Amino acid sequence: MLPSLVRLPRRRFLQLTASAAAQSAVAQRALAQTFPSRPIRIIVTWPAGSSPDIIARIMARWLSERLTQQFIIDNRPGALGSVGTASAARANPDGYTLLQATSANVVNASIHNSLGFDFIRDFAPVAGIARIPQVMEVNLSVPAETVPQFIAYAKANPGKLNMASGGIGGSQHLAGELFKLMTGVDLLHVPYRDNPRPDLLNGQVQVMFDTLPASIELLRAGKLRALAVTTATRLEVLPEVPALAEFLPGYEVSVWQGLVAPMTTRDEIIEVVNKETGAGLMDAKVQAQFENLGAVPMPMTPAEFQKFIADETEKWAEVVKFANIRAD
Repeated sequence: MLPSLVRLPRRRFLQLTASAAAQSAVAQRALAQTFPSRPIRIIVTWPAGSSPDIIARIMARWLSERLTQQFIIDNRPGALGSVGTASAARANPDGYTLLQATSANVVNASIHNSLGFDFIRDFAPVAGIARIPQVMEVNLSVPAETVPQFIAYAKANPGKLNMASGGIGGSQHLAGELFKLMTGVDLLHVPYRDNPRPDLLNGQVQVMFDTLPASIELLRAGKLRALAVTTATRLEVLPEVPALAEFLPGYEVSVWQGLVAPMTTRDEIIEVVNKETGAGLMDAKVQAQFENLGAVPMPMTPAEFQKFIADETEKWAEVVKFANIRAD
């Protein structure tokens, strides 16, 4: 005997199908209207007081006001972001746990054999937030005023220039390795567990691809020399400093941040958070706070952020392979 649904007249079957779709749409709208109904946790994979933490707190305040529920920052640093990311991957995909993703997430996939999670497979992009530019800076003793002069000097002195970074696989290290890949210069990488800037100032190391917020006051004071910024175009905060892309077309590096959620989080919830995050990035007060940090708003739809993450993953996998970088 055929199932009763099959015996229904075609018109009645279509009516039932349309009714079910309409009920589903109503349920989805209701979910979007009632979310959030309790506090939301944002896992930040870097320590309190770091640039990702500060930016996360700026956005958390905005979202708390807009959505009338508290957005709570949960700092879980360690292993270049992998500790907090693993915790977020195990969270309930109900929209009440978000991860402040950073550029370190796409790099870790290439330098670690086993993380216990897959960043692209296990997370759904929610919203882009910000880019933090980096700056190629040198000790004043380096006889180069421009990027071409530095390249010429480095090629004439292979392996004699030390390139500092805050650790293997970090943003400073990767920016330098991309520079080496695109120019063919030989720089000796010197990773630090602590702050490398004192040694850059006294000449123990000669060059660093530092984050702009951490070094801008040293540059303004004339204690270090900026050769270029790592963004595709010049920055308003350092208008006289050229972009590396002016000499190396295609070079672009920023420390970026955005929000992601466990993969099966409902699209309606993602849309709510994306919409309000985007509104925050257009707010004059938020923009002023970002500018004070040297950060540039990075509004993106979930689809745009997904493509951005995929492109970044492919880009840095090539650099990691070139530099033969492995986890420390």
